[in-house]
Amino acid sequence: MAELLLVIDEGTTSTRAMLFTPSGQCVASKSAELTQHYPGPGLVEHDAGEIWRQSHACAAAMVTLAGGPQRVAAIGITNQRETVVFWDKATGAPLAPAISWQDRRTAPLCQALREAGEEPGIQARTGLLLDPYFSGTKIAWAMTNWPQLKDAGDRLAIGTVESWLVWKLTGGLHITDATNASRTLLMGLGSGGWSDGLVDQFCAPRAALPEIVDCAGRFGVTTSFGGAIPICGLAGDQQSATIGQACLTPGDTKATYGTGAFVLTNAGTLQPRSRHRLLSTVLWQLGGRRTYALEGSVFVAGSLVQWLRDSLGLIATAAESEAIARSVPDNGGVYCVPALTGLGAPWWEPEARAAISGLSFSAGRAHIVRAALEAMAHQSHDLETAFAADGAQWGRLRVDGGMITNDWIAQDLADILALPVDRPDFAETTALGAAMLAGLGCGMFDSLDDAAMMRGTVRTFEPQMEPDVREARLAGWSDAIARVLAED
Repeated sequence: MAELLLVIDEGTTSTRAMLFTPSGQCVASKSAELTQHYPGPGLVEHDAGEIWRQSHACAAAMVTLAGGPQRVAAIGITNQRETVVFWDKATGAPLAPAISWQDRRTAPLCQALREAGEEPGIQARTGLLLDPYFSGTKIAWAMTNWPQLKDAGDRLAIGTVESWLVWKLTGGLHITDATNASRTLLMGLGSGGWSDGLVDQFCAPRAALPEIVDCAGRFGVTTSFGGAIPICGLAGDQQSATIGQACLTPGDTKATYGTGAFVLTNAGTLQPRSRHRLLSTVLWQLGGRRTYALEGSVFVAGSLVQWLRDSLGLIATAAESEAIARSVPDNGGVYCVPALTGLGAPWWEPEARAAISGLSFSAGRAHIVRAALEAMAHQSHDLETAFAADGAQWGRLRVDGGMITNDWIAQDLADILALPVDRPDFAETTALGAAMLAGLGCGMFDSLDDAAMMRGTVRTFEPQMEPDVREARLAGWSDAIARVLAED
């Protein structure tokens, strides 16, 4: 009997497959690392073939563990957003490297478009700003600089990672869900369809783009695991995590602290318009109707800890950063602005560069590590201020992601934001949201509200910091970020 939900959670540095019961229990998982390629400063690429092979291998292992495809009711897919893949429809092979969401090669194009006065019109149509983060400018760059894409003609397919995985799983179904489509700079946020003007502006061949579909439904069937399994749930990772955190009511807010940090507030069924450089995006689409979110995106979060470990050698493992942060009473006046790939919301300065400031002979390794962890709360406070200015005041924050298993970071967030912070006992809410959508799409649940019972229990961190300490921390951060912006 088909009673399990299989999720493929394809991230930036790893991909994993997970099996869920209808009650939300994760019964098994398997992950594999993904290679990030850095061919030059600001350039970040993936091998789409590796993404497919590793994702398929992990999913195949889970199907075997489940007892065969007949035990799997549906597949849900969630993915790193904005990363764009180019492949050949005839052979199913990649035609070029996949350009990562972290890639900054299109900063000059974005700057030129801003100087030409294009950003207000683009923001009005898409809810997005002109930044290398989004897929549209990556497509424009690739179509100009990689001749093999034009040479492919009608054989060219372009899509974000979930499109690529669905194509490979089904042998040729070319679709994208509305959440991923809303991150491309090519979709009209109000219409839910590709905008002909934007498609032309960003040199995206219309015939190469996928069909935009809902986030839950029977989209196609894969037989690549020895039997037929329907694909029934699709969503970008941040939207999936918001669903997994049961942010189903307008005003509900979640923050995911993974490679980057992403905050989404449910904005309901009316398209929000930010006046403070936040993003408007699709939170989910069901039955052709869209629910929207306001989003603030921070590019560097967990990747900063990885940098401390791999590039600077200040820590041996990510896990030891908590004990190191606790080993000193404060940051000793040291602040870390982690603009290693520019600054995201609410600054949107792609040319900004990281800085560690306030160093003195009294500062040591622990102060730098603590300052790096503190940057998570400081960046979140900048977003909280912008959300409040747009009328989306946070009442509490639901958090998830690999970084948030660190109790010190969770408490620091509560202290700096002066808000209760809820952390679910099961932290893999991105995968959980995809499981909820897959369950809804295959008929296991009647609504997202019914599926929300999968979330389980949470632990709440209450603010404990004295107001004067908090204000001093925030003042020091404001000075540090002002210095970085002044140098940009």
